Amino acid sequence: MLGTYFYHEILRKTIISFGTLFNDIYIRHSKDNGTVLDETKVGISYGPMQKFLTKIQEQAELNKSFAVTLPRMSFEMISIQYDPSRKAGVTQTFKASDGTNLKKVFMPVPYNIGFELNIFSKLNDDALQIVEQILPFFQPSFNLTVDLVESIGEKRDIPIVLDSIDFQDDYEGDFNTRRALIYTLRFTAKTYLFGPVAETTEGLIRKVQTDFYTDTNTATAKRQVRYTVTPDPSSAGPDDNFGFDEVWEDFTDSKSYSPTQQQDI
Repeated sequence: MLGTYFYHEILRKTIISFGTLFNDIYIRHSKDNGTVLDETKVGISYGPMQKFLTKIQEQAELNKSFAVTLPRMSFEMISIQYDPSRKAGVTQTFKASDGTNLKKVFMPVPYNIGFELNIFSKLNDDALQIVEQILPFFQPSFNLTVDLVESIGEKRDIPIVLDSIDFQDDYEGDFNTRRALIYTLRFTAKTYLFGPVAETTEGLIRKVQTDFYTDTNTATAKRQVRYTVTPDPSSAGPDDNFGFDEVWEDFTDSKSYSPTQQQDI
């Protein structure tokens, strides 16, 4: 079974979706009378905290084109862990359509993906502005819709849970040392990983048959009337424009339909 190639980009999509949550945050500096002096969009990029902290410490003035401008945010994926509390049946499958063909998919496997969001700032008020624009949306989770498997249109709401908040004032050394206030927010994304998607012709209901009885004793009752319905045309797919053929039949032979033998006996 292992070795069948598939790649739904679920982890990649989850990482990108998480970062997109925080890519439209601004800070403002105002006068005492409320007049806005400037408004700055807070940049965000993927990477570990130590990488950005090292850049800040190496360039004290932060006035060159390649320097890290504060405030700044970074995020990274820090863990992947199986979640047994959301486990479904191992062998359960469901059917889905890609618009043309029917697909058979095994139930997804629940995984928790840990993320760390770091907020770097020179001024504490700048950091507080950023934090206050984030926290109210997590109570303690925020649902994010992600297109997990595009080929079958499988979209799910992924809860992003805020787990913890830490604060660090990374300031050591003399007065020339660059100060960096760091807020660290840790999150858990409760996502699902899907296996390979296989094409199948199973599962399409192309005929419905119902028998009616005149006796309430199901053990001895024989069918009297049968109603059958089939799609028209019979080869229609799930997304085709089709109608139905309906047939009513009366019986007096006192027989019953056997689902195992698929005939009247």
